[in-house]
Amino acid sequence: MAAAAAAPFAQAGPRLPIKKGLLWGMLPKNLTPLEKFELLKASGFDQMECHTTPDKAEAEAILEASKKTGVRIHSVMNSDHWKYPLSSADKSVVEKCVAGMETSLRNAQMWGADSVLLVPGVVDANNQYNDVWTRSQHEIRKLLPLAKETKVIIAVENVWNKFLLSPMEFIRYVDDFKNPYLKAYFDVGNIVLYGYPQDWIHELGPRIAKIHFKDFKFKSDPNVRRRSNADWVNLKEGMIDWKAVYKALGDIGYKGTVTVELESGDAAYLKDLAGRVDQILSGE
Repeated sequence: MAAAAAAPFAQAGPRLPIKKGLLWGMLPKNLTPLEKFELLKASGFDQMECHTTPDKAEAEAILEASKKTGVRIHSVMNSDHWKYPLSSADKSVVEKCVAGMETSLRNAQMWGADSVLLVPGVVDANNQYNDVWTRSQHEIRKLLPLAKETKVIIAVENVWNKFLLSPMEFIRYVDDFKNPYLKAYFDVGNIVLYGYPQDWIHELGPRIAKIHFKDFKFKSDPNVRRRSNADWVNLKEGMIDWKAVYKALGDIGYKGTVTVELESGDAAYLKDLAGRVDQILSGE
């Protein structure tokens, strides 16, 4: 059955009109901002996803590096939304997350990025599913005027937070806002515990603002879908059906950016990684 399923996608197709992004944290920590952007560009990537940067001097150095290299910052990964989730019942915790989101949106505006990644909340023993849904939406609605002012989309990501566990829930969550500045940030790798990325891509469709690429495999029985049985691996070395992902991205007409989110590495590793992304985006 596996061979039959793969047959329709055996031949490479046209290269999808999608930009290749890299996560700031994947670049060596000892490099200056300019050196990081130069390495990204030399490795074959087009764009950068940066982190929340409250320090003005650092933010300006990042902007200067982006301008000097011509590498666009397309997105900002909000910091501390795990440590300080919007869904917390503790107002002081929520305030820290809101402050981080405000900084992220201002960073994005300054850098010319068009989205901020947000983990909306965390379901745990002290925060029930419905409470996480209600509290996170309440706080995001208060952030949407700033998103509109900065012209930056708040992109809610699917992560291992025991929340938004099906594409239908994700659709409802996004559609509840009825706002063009609230969309989905879809992570191909994170979804394998709950289903198949190509299905989610088809269902979410135009709600997807940005996409993360990573690959994943189970240590033993693939039917045991739990985090303790999981390993992150290099692209095209795991269990994700990348040909099906390629087809799904083409089917929905996605033309944004895919950002790789894996381990950091040297120039040779990053160059190889860029080639792997090109293969995926060409249906190979």
